Amino acid sequence: MSVEEFTLPDVGEGVAEGELVTWLVSPGDRVEEDQPVAEVETDKALVEVPSRYDGVVEELFVDEGDVVPVGDVIISFRVDEEEATDDESGPDAAESDEAEPRADVAESGGDEEEVETREDEPETEPTVAAGRTFAPPSARRVARELGVAIGAVDGSGPGGRVTEADVRAHAEGDSGADDEDVVVGDPDDAPTPRSGPGDVDERTAAVTKRGEAGTAGSAEGVPEPAGRETTLATPATRKVARDRGVDVDDVPTDETRDGEAFVTADDVRAYADALEAGDPTGGTDAATGGAETPSPRAVDLDATDSATAPADGAASETAGGVAGSADAAESEETIPYRGVRRTIGKQMERSKYTAPHVTHHDTAAVDRLVEARERLKPVAEEHGVHLTYMPFVMKAIVAGLREYPILNSELREDDEEIVLKDEYNLGIAVATDAGLMVPVVEDVDEKGLFALADEIADLAARARDRTLKPGEMKGGTFSITNFGAIGGEYATPIINYPETAIMGLGAIEERPVARDDEVVAAPTLPLSLSIDHRVVDGAVAAEFANTVMEHLEHPLLLLNEQW
Repeated sequence: MSVEEFTLPDVGEGVAEGELVTWLVSPGDRVEEDQPVAEVETDKALVEVPSRYDGVVEELFVDEGDVVPVGDVIISFRVDEEEATDDESGPDAAESDEAEPRADVAESGGDEEEVETREDEPETEPTVAAGRTFAPPSARRVARELGVAIGAVDGSGPGGRVTEADVRAHAEGDSGADDEDVVVGDPDDAPTPRSGPGDVDERTAAVTKRGEAGTAGSAEGVPEPAGRETTLATPATRKVARDRGVDVDDVPTDETRDGEAFVTADDVRAYADALEAGDPTGGTDAATGGAETPSPRAVDLDATDSATAPADGAASETAGGVAGSADAAESEETIPYRGVRRTIGKQMERSKYTAPHVTHHDTAAVDRLVEARERLKPVAEEHGVHLTYMPFVMKAIVAGLREYPILNSELREDDEEIVLKDEYNLGIAVATDAGLMVPVVEDVDEKGLFALADEIADLAARARDRTLKPGEMKGGTFSITNFGAIGGEYATPIINYPETAIMGLGAIEERPVARDDEVVAAPTLPLSLSIDHRVVDGAVAAEFANTVMEHLEHPLLLLNEQW
């Protein structure tokens, strides 16, 4: 028998991390190859992670709710030697000359005794006789380089797992640091910031020890804050910034992404180190005998207990006032901003700040459409299809896109060209518990009303169940959002960038309509068309809307769009 560690695989297309939502197994459970062991939410979808082994679950390394980078160990299995494979999905799997041998488990008298083999480790590394240490190959490699016994390191990761930062901190602790500034780990060789709990040392790879009060540095070395309004950075980088007490908008950088300043974790560490080195007080208050006093720059505004921190000049606040603030903070509810919700936010932000939006509003009188649907509903039901108005709207939109193809386009700024798409792939916005998801119905022009209705129902159901594949939300050329399903008439939909237009549908209700010099009640459908004004002119948008309304008001015209 041997113990095999299983890393989080790339469960999507280029996904860097995922939130472990649910464990489907427990330690001691027997699993088979390809059996799902966990549900992981990425920024694209909720997916099941299958086992690569036949065996027994040995240990779970992360808790439900933890965000885990791809390549991190999440679970280990006890498997037979002949069933164990050398294939690893982690980033260090190919480094066979550096990989650690797995811990062998020997059976004797019915009891299992764990013995860790270490033949390939250098002779300079001390040995630890008892106990098994859980650490990724990268941490073990650092331990060999620094001559540290991996079994002697106290792990700060989930389940006592040893991180690279733990190894470096242990090595520095054994070296006998003096009172000068000490940096644990080279910022240029710092481990990738992690998202799981207990990895604070790894996120904050550089730790500075204060020198003599009043002599630590000179104010002349303090870098000038950049003072930007917008900065692009990964969540892990922002976490490093919070841990180091700096604002990412102040961190200098020469790198840009999509025209915005892009800050890396190394940039944050270098800036924080420069601030600390340039602090003339060494981070202490000489008047108080050297007691540490955080500067305004060091206040963590995102900390959960920030409501209890006194503001400048409020050091005399009573204990009762502080307790009241703490009670208020504890009563607040927080919702994690990650996974699909974070992806939606980034996409919305990118679209709104990239494409100048203009929204055209109009209303179609759809009494003939209502009648046509009522006549077709029994026929659709005979085919097991629930016919809604959406297929009719999609066909009407395709008619408009055929006549005005500029709305079925994409602006490629780098190439300085507008690409007119020759496919009609319409995204349908679906409200789910995790946020708005937009599955794509491909080749709408080639499908009939019943086929569209059936496909829409299937995609919407799987979107709400979080079982959509990432590829089913890509390739759209135009999007539709039906806010009228929950009430409302008009809105200003945000374009699903890099598309150039989106149409919002209000609720079909009876409203006053002028006909033959009389005002009568008739079912109407409010339409809200948002366009990228860099690509589409307002007049063209109005003409497109007129074409869509014409096909909705006279549904027999849809016969030209292949029922």
